[in-house]
Amino acid sequence: MSRSLKFGRYDYAAFGAFTTYSVCSLVIPLLLVPMGKSLDFPLDAGGMGAGGVLHAVRSAFMILTLLCCGVIAGRLGKRISIGLSLLLCGLGITGCAFTAAYWMLLPCLILAGLGEGVCEGLLTPFIQDLHPKAPERYVNIGHSFWSVGIVVAVIGIGGLVTLGAGWRFVLAAAGLATVAAAMAFLWKENKNCRYPETGQGVDGRTVMRQTKEIICEPHFWLCSAAMFFGAGAEFGLTFWAAAFIELTFETGTFVAGLGTGAIAAGMFCGRTFFGYIAKPGNLKKILLYTSLGTIPLTFCLALLKPGVMPGCVLFPLLFVLLFLCGIGVAPYWPTMQVFGVNRLKNCDSTMLYIYFSAMGIPGCGIFSWLMGVAGDTFGATGTILVVPACLIIYVFIIYCECWRKSGKSN
Repeated sequence: MSRSLKFGRYDYAAFGAFTTYSVCSLVIPLLLVPMGKSLDFPLDAGGMGAGGVLHAVRSAFMILTLLCCGVIAGRLGKRISIGLSLLLCGLGITGCAFTAAYWMLLPCLILAGLGEGVCEGLLTPFIQDLHPKAPERYVNIGHSFWSVGIVVAVIGIGGLVTLGAGWRFVLAAAGLATVAAAMAFLWKENKNCRYPETGQGVDGRTVMRQTKEIICEPHFWLCSAAMFFGAGAEFGLTFWAAAFIELTFETGTFVAGLGTGAIAAGMFCGRTFFGYIAKPGNLKKILLYTSLGTIPLTFCLALLKPGVMPGCVLFPLLFVLLFLCGIGVAPYWPTMQVFGVNRLKNCDSTMLYIYFSAMGIPGCGIFSWLMGVAGDTFGATGTILVVPACLIIYVFIIYCECWRKSGKSN
């Protein structure tokens, strides 16, 4: 098979969507410390649980639209659905910039969550429809732009805060950039280069039939459990990295954000590399070996403390560990989804992508909250130790799922 990759207008639109969606998802955790001080939930005085609640609530409403996005896409098409969902994301994050109290963040994040649910459910099958012959490659590369968004957020947000910009201005800028990204999907199509819509006219009865076929498959539940814990490890680490660094090492927002950027750089390198080498027969090895390698890295990360070594050694080691953790968690979301779709070849792939995302997003929200509770109870070290705990369970699930069909192709 040729290893060349070909991209078109809608590939670049998807890259932009992943980038701005990522910025919207990370702009809140990157600004959590100054937001907590301003809105009266300081993280260093028992407010970490309140910070975790923000994403838990957001995740709950993401799931609502995720479960409906198959019907939404059937009525409007994936292209228009994603464009409208990006508008909701952007407007919700922009609204957060104008809040005067903690509770006012919740309705704005609910609006953003409703849009993000559709993005999460449809962006992966959107790419698969563009490249049905090699989805495992293009899906990994598409998801790598989530990491690009993290780097953009870290550099942009850290730079703006360092220059004296307030968190409200930064939130507004992130929201408006997402609104602009929506135009790549909503702009009039070229008649000679239309997006290859599939599944038009899907109704509730068809969705129910496809859902019944999916939930009767044992492999769906094992893959979904892996999505839940893998997503918890990936997003929990990304969500809390900046706050962990800022509170543990007493750094500024910019340096703390660089830690998140190190994870993102690792994820970008990992997803790009795995996208290049991925084949249906080696997905299980990618998932299992990266997980086994990441467990000791996250334990080492939790053990790093100020004073145990000179700063000139401590911070480079911290960023190297975060970069390697980023490579390790890179395949958990995109490769796991393709792995699950390959396992369930007789089920509708779009609905599988939607339901796998619907299983992963609760992992993001629940473990973000649990890491905040662990931080309030045991300190910042307790926050990070939740990640290897997730990964140990994840490895066990992947091993069991691969062992069940070890003699067959993925």
